[in-house]
Amino acid sequence: MEIIYQTIGVIHTPYTEKDKTPIQGCFAPASRGQIELYMEYVAGLKDIEGFSHLILLYHFHKAGACNLIAKPFLDKEPRGIFAIRYYTRPNPIGISVVKLFAIKQNILEIGEVDMLDGTPLLDIKPYVPQFDIKEQVRDGWYQHASERSKYKINRGK
Repeated sequence: MEIIYQTIGVIHTPYTEKDKTPIQGCFAPASRGQIELYMEYVAGLKDIEGFSHLILLYHFHKAGACNLIAKPFLDKEPRGIFAIRYYTRPNPIGISVVKLFAIKQNILEIGEVDMLDGTPLLDIKPYVPQFDIKEQVRDGWYQHASERSKYKINRGK
């Protein structure tokens, strides 16, 4: 079955090269970007200003061919694509939680960005801790990742 989505906007960031882009936004709390929402979707922003964070779904527009086995950023061991957050996926869909700073018409100022400049935006959802934070979780191979200690999360206030 073929599924077709329309982009609702474009994400602008300072990152133009995959290897110079943060692997997760939490590792780059000072990074900033913008969402340029297409004007026909602006009405959908009603009431979003009350949220501190947003979940973005987007298309990895520079992902390349799918690889079902790939080496994750934080480990030396190749892993199955569904056990990692790598971009060479069967459906190159990305997901990120970003901080919302301001909205001016169709432009959203965001932080903790980890996507390439020009990334096509598919959807925006509010981050709701009651729904999105899970307790008693297992984190698989990441618990023992060989390069995990290199990346410290700086939550910056």
